[in-house]
Parts: sequence; C-alpha cells; structure tokens
Amino acid sequence: MSTQHLSEQEIIRRQKLKDLIGAGIDPYPAPLYPVSHYSADIRESYTEETKEQFAEVTVAGRIMSINDKGKVFFIKIQDAKGILQLYVKRDDLCPGEDKSFFEQVVKHGLDLGDIIGAYGFVFITRTGETSLHVQKLTLLTKSLKPLPVVKRDEAGHVFDEVTDPEFKYRQRYADLIVNPRVRETFLLRTKMINTIRDFLNQKGALEVDTPVLQSIPGGAAARPFVTHHNALDVPFYLRIANELYLKRLIVGGFDWVYEFSRNFRNEGMDRTHNPEFTILEWYTAYKDYYWMMEITEQLLERLAMALHGTTNVQVGERIISFKAPFRRISIFEAIQENTGIDISSMEEEELRGVCSQLKIPVAGNIGKGKLIDEIFGATSEPRYIQPTFIMDYPVEMSPLTKKHRSKPGLVERFELMVNGKEIANAYTELNDPIDQRERFEQQAALMERGDDEAMFIDYDFLRALEYGMPPTSGIGIGIDRLCMLLTNQPSIQDVLLFPQMRPEKLPE
Repeated sequence: MSTQHLSEQEIIRRQKLKDLIGAGIDPYPAPLYPVSHYSADIRESYTEETKEQFAEVTVAGRIMSINDKGKVFFIKIQDAKGILQLYVKRDDLCPGEDKSFFEQVVKHGLDLGDIIGAYGFVFITRTGETSLHVQKLTLLTKSLKPLPVVKRDEAGHVFDEVTDPEFKYRQRYADLIVNPRVRETFLLRTKMINTIRDFLNQKGALEVDTPVLQSIPGGAAARPFVTHHNALDVPFYLRIANELYLKRLIVGGFDWVYEFSRNFRNEGMDRTHNPEFTILEWYTAYKDYYWMMEITEQLLERLAMALHGTTNVQVGERIISFKAPFRRISIFEAIQENTGIDISSMEEEELRGVCSQLKIPVAGNIGKGKLIDEIFGATSEPRYIQPTFIMDYPVEMSPLTKKHRSKPGLVERFELMVNGKEIANAYTELNDPIDQRERFEQQAALMERGDDEAMFIDYDFLRALEYGMPPTSGIGIGIDRLCMLLTNQPSIQDVLLFPQMRPEKLPE
C-alpha cells in the first residue's frame, strides 16, 4: 500500500501495528468480548455499599485520553454511555518478571482512538473519580487514523469544538466519536420516533409499509428521482409521498394506518430541505381535519414532555410552547394579516400583480395555486413562530383535498407552522372519484404548461376510490424538521446521520 497520502502520525500508527503483530499480539481479535457494565452504570451505581457488586467488571471502549505516569497509566475510554477512567498499573497488570505486554501494548502500542477491553474492579481515586483498576487489558481494535483534534477540560471531557460542516457531515462516524452532543441529538431523535410510535399504537393505529419504487410518483407536487427497473424494462420513480398507497389501505378496510416513510424529491437543498427525508403519514377513517388538529396537538404535547419534561422547548433564542390549543387562522387571513392585501377573490393575473407589487419572483408557467403559495411563503410563513394551524386553502393548491363543507372555492386543509416553517400538512381527504379525476386532469394541464412539480394522474388510485373510500382525514409530519425543533438544531443536516453531499475524491 502506498504511504504517499499518509500523514506522519498515520505512518507511525501503521508501524505500531506491524510491531504488535510481530510481538504476537492480534490487533483485531475475534469480536466476542463479554462486556458486563457500561460507564454510566458504574458511575451512577457504585458506592461503598455496592462495591461488592463491582468486584469483577468488564468494560470496553475507545481511548479518548492517555496520561502516562511511567509505571501507571490513566486511560479514559468512551463507550456507548459515556466516559470511564481506567487505572492501569504495570505491576498489577503484569505480575512477575515479564513486563513485555505492558511495554509493547500499553506504553508503546496504544494511541487515542484505539478500542480496548479491560477487566478489573471499581474503586474511587484520591481525586474522587470513579475508576476501574485494571487487572487484564485487551487490545480489540488498532486505530490507524488519528482522531480530530478537540478541546477537553481538565477532567478529560470533550467539548463540541469540531464545527466544520464539511467534516461533520462527510465523516459523521468521527463526529460522533469526538462530539457527545451530536450523539445525544440522535438518541433524542430515536426517542422522538419511539414516542410517536407508542402514541399511535396506543390509540389503535396500524403501522404498515408501502412501496419506495413506484410506477407513478403520486401523493405530492414535487420533482421525482427517476430510475429503471431492469427486469420489467420500465421506468420507476423513487417515491415522493406514500399518501395514495395509504389511502388504498383505507379503501381496503383498515380504519387507521401510519408509516414512517423515506421520501425522495429531486429538488433544492438548504438548511430545512434535503432530497432524502423522513415523513410520518397517517390516515384515519371517519375523521376530519378538525379532529386531526386536536390529535396533532396531543402528539406534540406528548413529544415535548417526553424529550424535555415540559411543553416549553428552547429553539435558538426562542421558547416555543407546545401547550394546546394552538392558534388557528385561514391562509387568506394570514396573508392579509401580514401584507394588508386581501387576495381571497383574486384570479391568476391579479395574483401576478400582487407578486410584482411585493417583489416576489414567480415563473410564468405556474397557476393560481402556486402563486398563492409563493405569496404566503414570502410574506407570512416565517412570521408564525408559535405553533399555528394555517387553514382553509384554495382548491387550486390542494388536488387531493375535500372541498370545504361551507366555504366555496376552499378545501379542508391545514398546515402547522412552527418557528416560521411548515412541519405538518393535513386534509379532510377527497373521496369523490369524479372530483378527484377532475383535479388530476387540472394537474396534467399544469404539467403541459411546464410545471415539473405538477401531479401525475394515478388511474389505479382513481379505480380504488371508485370502490368507495370512507370519509377520512390524513396528515404528513416532517420528522426531520420536527427533530430540528425538539433538539434545537439549526440545520436539517444536523439531524440526519448521513446527509447528501457532493461526492468526495478520496486517495485510493
């Protein structure tokens, strides 16, 4: 292997690897290692009264600091639950005359980043730190690449100092090692998802799976990724939404279905958008969007309490209250509230005039619905910081939504805005197959005008509706954006383990 691209430290580590192998020490032994305790369990449970329970302890972790005192080493390892100090004394580790293991491995073979296992008993040092007095040490993995340089306090605790996005997002594995706060974010993400799943399961919802590869990219207005199915010799699309499949299941007789769906939209990237993202969608028969607002409030209250113990959540410099009820306002009222302009009765050309007046750039091939969406996004959306239901959208903006029961020209839809961004979108679902066909045909006309985010016509879904879908309410909740809020992260890339980036050219 060429060493031209290696740093001096990497070359030294490779030489140490050769020396260890030459001394008969396997730097990558068989994987079974009987860990009995984690660092946090030891620190939280060890006392003078319980010390007999910690007379024989086996731990494993990555070396984060080494303090060489000659015949004694203080080594701090990091496992899945935190940091633990190891007290390694040459004469205890290697009783008798042969001290070669201590010299070859501990003194000259170990580096920061190596993974070791240790057996011994727990005690408290004179400085008051709960530690493991090591009686047997095993090298489990030799690290050949130095860890990123970070700052530590006197106790060896790591600060979140590696802030270069290029490093953080490309080398998430290293970011997780040196930044405990990053690991905590993803532990909270998992707790958030599990809390949602428990909430829905307790209420009787059924979790399902629907196709990622779809012959028609339906359920949303978005540009899809296109691929090819070799066996069938036809184009396929990565799903942009799972909505139409979940509705098929409502037709089939399930009353409440949900799915955590990985979706793909071939569109822009910024701090709140990633081409690959996770969304939760659920559909419930015999319910409407008013019911959906109430159940959404209940869920978000539950999440805030589960993750933070309070309904008040710190988001940047703001405190967001997830205490129900949330404010409700129509989209036209919201636009008028923020611009002073009533657009509720305007047609396409008048809306273009408003866009021009407000200096909102819009494409010439978009229709009335998209124009209203652009006006709302530019003038109003960022202003709704506390949770707010934006309701009662124009029919042109919502091709899958039931017409409003009392307001002509509108549909029964809401979007939930929090901290100036949409995190949920919900409808009373359209279940009239004739009306749905007309809406799809209007979308097809927009596609012919050049709108590459208009919806395809899904004839099989229309056939499903013709069998009869009961009155239904559905919602989609952006899991990544919700996680940003509940973990106080400024960018969607900070809540995705491996966000998309341009390919990196690496040395061979």
